Amino acid sequence: MTGASSAWRNWARNQTAYPALIEHPADVDDVAQIVKQAAEAGRTVKVAGSGHSFTAAAVTDGTLLHLDRLAGVLDADAETGLVTVQAGMPLHVLNRTLASTGLAMSNLGDIDLQTVAGAISTGTHGTGARLGGLATQVRRLEIVLGDGSVVECSATERPGLFSAARVGLGALGVLTAVTLQCEPAFVLHAREGAMAIDRVMADLDEMVERNEHFEFFWFPHTDAAMVKQNNRLEPGEPRQPLSRARSWVEDELLANAAFEVVCQLGLRRPSLIPKINRRSVRLMGARTYTAPSHEVFSSPRRVRFVEMEYAVPRAAVHEAFAAIRAVIEREQLMVSFPVEVRVTKGDDIPLSTAVGRDSAYLAVHMYRGEQDYERFFRAVERELTALDGRPHWGKLHYRNSADLRPVYPQFDEFLAARDEADPERVFRNAYLDRVLGR
Repeated sequence: MTGASSAWRNWARNQTAYPALIEHPADVDDVAQIVKQAAEAGRTVKVAGSGHSFTAAAVTDGTLLHLDRLAGVLDADAETGLVTVQAGMPLHVLNRTLASTGLAMSNLGDIDLQTVAGAISTGTHGTGARLGGLATQVRRLEIVLGDGSVVECSATERPGLFSAARVGLGALGVLTAVTLQCEPAFVLHAREGAMAIDRVMADLDEMVERNEHFEFFWFPHTDAAMVKQNNRLEPGEPRQPLSRARSWVEDELLANAAFEVVCQLGLRRPSLIPKINRRSVRLMGARTYTAPSHEVFSSPRRVRFVEMEYAVPRAAVHEAFAAIRAVIEREQLMVSFPVEVRVTKGDDIPLSTAVGRDSAYLAVHMYRGEQDYERFFRAVERELTALDGRPHWGKLHYRNSADLRPVYPQFDEFLAARDEADPERVFRNAYLDRVLGR
């Protein structure tokens, strides 16, 4: 169960931890015992999933848990769509498992490497004006609290804990099992292609409302964006799957291998980035295809980067996007990665970035190794904070509890749930101290 201590690094390689102990518990009883022992020894406990958080959310010098041995299906009911899985299951495994039983998640983000627990705990979301984030699909949780007790919670059992723990930041305990509301598997009809950015912004509200899922990627230093419109395939419509060869060429060779090369070139010669981006736009081809929902929602991301994402009120999306463009121009930044824009429905989860309002998400990225990312991110953060923005919990930001509390109406309710679940702060670390206070 106990492994030798060694350095842990996240996927982006921008966070490193040196835990005193690394544990791979075999079951929930192991987790409870580890938490009890750590508390008695005065050590903190954090859980590392797949490492796809860009923040220091999992960094600890205490006990680091890997839930890779808690990654199975506990129950799946095809009639109700309720599926209970262990919290360490990666989303890509969950998606394949659901498909084999004729089920699917209603919405997903564009990366599927996160664990179920990590994805919901940091507020992972997809896109769609009528759909919420992953945490809105949670119906029940099993969680190990700060004293090592194992409890279950739902909308009717420990509702306060359940409400907070759906996006819990790892502050309330260790999630060990999650029950999700799934639905019958469905096929998406995907349409992707380039569009002038001025037209995208002019028609944005109409395209968001017309499509079940709509998003766009604007390439800095150009006047074009890649637009993605995904809708369910209607009964009787013919399927149009991509050939395996075309899928490999477009998703692996071009979107990953070739993109890595051009990012490396931009890293060495930043002055070339605008020219590279303009050439990339000209090479973008349109495609229309159908595929199982999870294959459309998520794409392979092999080029490593750092990211910041902000949620603003949906009505502020035009102003927010214009502010990002202005930052790039004003700061004379060379940005090779596209800016991503998505929209989701509001929810009632205390620390969800969409709590109480329909939201637009704007994500900025920089290639690993680029030195200007902090200047870029801080400048964008200042602009989006002024628009009542909320930072994605798993992506880089520089906010603290004092200025986060005013933008989360139920912030103090979350803190009360934390006081009850972990009064001794077994699950604290420097990141939680900053964003929640001690």
